[in-house]
This record gives sequence, C-alpha cells and structure tokens, in this order.
Amino acid sequence: MKPSILIIAASALTLGLSTAMAADGHDNAEHDGHVFVKAEDLEWGPVGSMGDGAEIAVIEGDLAEEEPFTFRLRLEDGYRVKPHIHPAYERGTILQGTLHFAHGETFDADNTTALPEGSTFIMPPGAPMYGYAEGEVIFQLHGTGPWGIEYVDPDDDPRQ
Repeated sequence: MKPSILIIAASALTLGLSTAMAADGHDNAEHDGHVFVKAEDLEWGPVGSMGDGAEIAVIEGDLAEEEPFTFRLRLEDGYRVKPHIHPAYERGTILQGTLHFAHGETFDADNTTALPEGSTFIMPPGAPMYGYAEGEVIFQLHGTGPWGIEYVDPDDDPRQ
C-alpha cells in the first residue's frame, strides 16, 4: 500500500469514520437506495484530525474507500482551520454561520473570503486551503474517497 493511501486510510480511521453514521431508531428511512436523514437525528462526534472545536456527522460513505461520501462539519465560533490539503476534490456548502475561507499555504485571516449561509466552494485535490469560523459554522462536504487531510505544517496536525 502506498504511504499516501495509508495516511488517507489512517486519517479516516482517526476521524472515527467507516460507515454512514446517521442515527438509527429515528424517523430516518432508507428505501431502494434512497436515504432520508433529519438534521436533528445526525450523530455528531469529534474529528481527530481537526482537534477541539470541530465535530463531524457522517451521512453516507466510508471515507477510506473509493466511494461517494457526504458529511457535515460543525465548527465553534473562532475555530481556525490550519493550512492543509486533501487528496480529492472538496465540495462544500455552508448551512449555518460564515466560513472565512482562502487558498494558500500560510494562514492570513485578512486574505479570506466570507462565505455566509448558502454559499458553496470547490477546491481541487492538492490545493492548500485554510479558514476560520464566524459564529458556529455548519457546512456539508461531499465527494469521492478515499478522503484524508494533510497539514502544510505537520506541527498543526492535532494527531501528532
């Protein structure tokens, strides 16, 4: 297994992600491949690769596999997303709050674009990015795995 794939798979496991994590026993339904999940039924948990102040709810997919995934991230007010890259396209939609987001290898709050509720972003594989949350921010990401995160500065990685 290539080291980069191993890192991606390990990242997915560190995130605690392997299968769809929508809460069971609620009014969620899956019929013939259709999935319906109410926001209040999402199961939120820590994001090992992002540290304190960030939570994740996986809606579908195994992030370590080559398959579609959808998940939500919730960031507390002021949370800083340190410069990092992903191995696949990142497609996101802001559902709550304002995410200040930018392309680059060095965190610069003054160089970000404010993305309020309803905004979307698409970042190509390997593109360095960073940002911060204004208010509690919830955004949804979707793409095709395997998924992972690599910090530009390894010292920024909370898994270290």
